[in-house]
Amino acid sequence: MLDFFTIFSKGGIVLWCFQGAGVSDSFAGPVNALIRSVILQERSGNNSFNHEALSLKYKLDNEFELIFVVGFQKILTLTYVDKFIDDVQLHFRDLYKNVLEQKGAPKLLNNSFEFEDDFKMLLREAEESGKARSPVAMRTFKESEKSQKTVKSMIETKGGDKGKEPGGKKNKNTKKEGECNWRAVDLRRVFSRGGWSILILDLIDSILSCRKGKKHDTSSFNSDLLSSRSKSPKPQKPREKQRRVWDMGGSSPKELDYSDPTLYLFKSVAPRTSNPALLCFPLSSKKGGSFGGMFGMLKGLVGSKSLSPEDMEPVLEKMRDHLIAKNVAADIASQLCDSVGKKLEGKVMGTFTTVASTVKQALHDSLVQILQPKRRVDILRDVMDAQNQRRPFVITFCGVNGVGKSTNLAKISYWLIENGFTVLIAACDTFRAGAVEQLRTHQRHLNALHPPEQHGGRLVVQLYEKGYGKDAAGIAMEAIAYARNQAFDVVLVDTAGRMQDNAPLMTALAKLIAVNMPDLVLFVGEALVGNEAVDQLVKFNQALADHSMSDKPRLIDGIVLTKFDTIDDKVGAAISMTYITGQPIVFVGTGQTYNDLRSLNARAVVGALMKA
Repeated sequence: MLDFFTIFSKGGIVLWCFQGAGVSDSFAGPVNALIRSVILQERSGNNSFNHEALSLKYKLDNEFELIFVVGFQKILTLTYVDKFIDDVQLHFRDLYKNVLEQKGAPKLLNNSFEFEDDFKMLLREAEESGKARSPVAMRTFKESEKSQKTVKSMIETKGGDKGKEPGGKKNKNTKKEGECNWRAVDLRRVFSRGGWSILILDLIDSILSCRKGKKHDTSSFNSDLLSSRSKSPKPQKPREKQRRVWDMGGSSPKELDYSDPTLYLFKSVAPRTSNPALLCFPLSSKKGGSFGGMFGMLKGLVGSKSLSPEDMEPVLEKMRDHLIAKNVAADIASQLCDSVGKKLEGKVMGTFTTVASTVKQALHDSLVQILQPKRRVDILRDVMDAQNQRRPFVITFCGVNGVGKSTNLAKISYWLIENGFTVLIAACDTFRAGAVEQLRTHQRHLNALHPPEQHGGRLVVQLYEKGYGKDAAGIAMEAIAYARNQAFDVVLVDTAGRMQDNAPLMTALAKLIAVNMPDLVLFVGEALVGNEAVDQLVKFNQALADHSMSDKPRLIDGIVLTKFDTIDDKVGAAISMTYITGQPIVFVGTGQTYNDLRSLNARAVVGALMKA
């Protein structure tokens, strides 16, 4: 049933592995894909991963820095796998705890882990428990609570006992004899006497009587109160000016005397309530207390405590809200916090470290890891490699409307010219009015900054355009052929802005990329977007995959983040875009001039993101 099971350290040392009968393929490929795509990219919030025809389940042991991975065919539904991997983890830890506590790779390499018999025993028990678990039978109508309810049981009779139902059963809401949960207090008497002392004495008397088993009857008081309310006196106009009576001041000087300590315990102001005549106080019998002061502070600081999800939940909730406030997409913020929680669960805290500082540092490291490129991004070296092959290096720009594709294309053209390359701009935006004229203006300005006299009489930037209403894929193909014949170093393909829900334009973009196979596909996005960035990138990638004719379709290779100078410290869009695609941010636009193009500093962005 299982294809493989492997246990290895986070340093990459395989401690033990198992391969199922009849399985000849190596499990190194799926496990490496899991490490590369999930663990290194901080996506361990979900404990499952699919690779080709295999489904992988994994569990992190943060105390001993171990990873447990099980693989089986995707078409199988194995309900016992989650419990099985937990049992294997606990059994392996208990069996080799002394060896695992010895840190260092040489200690692990010098020890042999004989786990074959124990693993087969646990697997046999898990498979038997999975077979023995039969589906739960559905209850019949007679067995349900709804069948016990009749029309007669819902009718109250005048002479009947309200606490009993027709079946002779007592109602759950009836109170037992001698039970005293609420105490009715006449606040008019409290206010007239001028303090809370009467209220306190009444409550003490109520508690003592409840302990003795007495039952306080407040029905007479309530009936008097209701009868007094029902008979409202007719308003009479005062014949003379009335004396002002201050709140809780009383009507005579004697009531203002608080010198008797036996009667008045303390002087206070009564709380305001919508019903000042009657106030009910619940009497709770629970006794609670907690260590405070210095002991509570030391308990939170001193280490040697393993982190649990309950300890981290309040801190992770605050960090999730903080990330969302910094413009990180809500789903991405939740996944990041879940991944950090899985990464820290069971980890022993250091001495004099708090849970908040530990979680914050782990989240900081995860964000830096996400923003750092997973592959080499060196456009200048790639252009030189293409020169050696006597072909142009092709970059295609795509994105939604109004994000600055043409402007940033001109900035990248200026950067390439400054590094000694010649550029051909392909005007493949045949949809928007003025798109070709905008590129022609940029071409004229760039050639003015680098006149042909400085480059042997040759224009360093040229524009290839065929007007409007033409096929963009055909124009790009002709431009690439022209650049090859004229020995241009780089071809920059400008495409029309399109919303991710526009199916015809997304199909045209997928056709352009599939036909011309550019060396680099850059998605141009704004730094101002939040949740919209996730939707844009997911649908752009999905459209490129759906309309590609290849088994391995070309997707987005990198991101250009524009308008980065307008967001202050709300840099969450960089995290959202990088996390959803797994691709690096190649350039950052920081202004309106050709020089305003920067590479992303991951630590500076994370520092701004984590700043309160």
